[in-house]
Amino acid sequence: MIKRNNFLNRLQTAISRSPITALLGPRQCGKTTLARYFGEKQSADYYDLESQVDLRRLQNPELILGIAKGLVILDEIQLLPQLFSVLRVIVDRPESKSKFLILGSASPYIIKNASESLAGRVEFIELTGFNALETDVSALSDLWSKGGYPRSFLAKTDNDSYVWRDGFIRTFLERDIPQLGISIPAQAMRRFWTMLAHFHGQIWNASKVARSMGVTDKTTRSYLDILSGTYMIRQLQPWFQNISKRQVKAPKIYFRDTGLLHSLLGMTNMHNLIGHPQVGASWEGFVIEQTLAIFEPSACYFWNTYSGAELDLFFIHDGKRIGIEIKFSEAPKVTKSMKVAKQELDLDCLFVIYPGKHEYQVDKNITVWPLSKLTDLPKHLS
Repeated sequence: MIKRNNFLNRLQTAISRSPITALLGPRQCGKTTLARYFGEKQSADYYDLESQVDLRRLQNPELILGIAKGLVILDEIQLLPQLFSVLRVIVDRPESKSKFLILGSASPYIIKNASESLAGRVEFIELTGFNALETDVSALSDLWSKGGYPRSFLAKTDNDSYVWRDGFIRTFLERDIPQLGISIPAQAMRRFWTMLAHFHGQIWNASKVARSMGVTDKTTRSYLDILSGTYMIRQLQPWFQNISKRQVKAPKIYFRDTGLLHSLLGMTNMHNLIGHPQVGASWEGFVIEQTLAIFEPSACYFWNTYSGAELDLFFIHDGKRIGIEIKFSEAPKVTKSMKVAKQELDLDCLFVIYPGKHEYQVDKNITVWPLSKLTDLPKHLS
């Protein structure tokens, strides 16, 4: 078992200060396993709302949960939406001695209901698949190729991993999407999702995608929002600044899990991946997700101008303006675009992340940094 100490610590902190903690993330990313492990140490009461037995136990939820003491875990809470108002009533009672950990996969639904019913009472934690903080450096290639979903990453063979991911995609389209109350044919969404794989790492162009599918821009926008809201896609927003250059204003599209990206593109193993035209874009998305998992910035952006200057990732860390450029190259060099980005964005430092082994400086405040040492980067900046 891979210990997820970072998330366990975050859970402990959140539960100690908030009456309700919401652990969100896509299906099969390890929410239930993490919650059960955490709950065992807290002697928590656990309710799985997909279980008919547990649903019967909660036929009178205000009575049952109102007398609970300690930690109560409610898994797949979106299946019993009336619980949101019940929890609000319970935690507002002065005599309440319980804390609640709620789990769910449908982020737009849960966030909307929790924000409306539990405002000021809930803290959100977003769980992803495994990341570079949790796996050994030697496993980064597998993490990139197979993705971070536990059953995919831990599969014994590449084929086992690919088969699991294919089943996950089918289940997501045929069961999970309809459970959200969204009536979109599975074939249409799969076609869109597959088409989106070819746009991974590119600036979103609704009209181009809509023409390819024979639908309206509004339809493709709604499809994209569904995949973004269920943690499948990241819409990386552009950074705007009052400068003379015309800047791109549409988001960039990235698969949040490269394993799913590779499955939809038909890449079954690392050999297929390295020889694929999308290898550079896949690497870029993978590095972005690992960087965000390590730094956990409150907001992140890309920067791009119509004159050609660009930066893959920009965020603020401990008051420092950090730029990240990603190169799938053995020996990246400083470019004019990097210098422009450093100047225009007033960066304190710019790091070029690459798949090599050594770090080296290529210009003032511009350093080439290996992905294998990415977890050391926050300490380097301290």
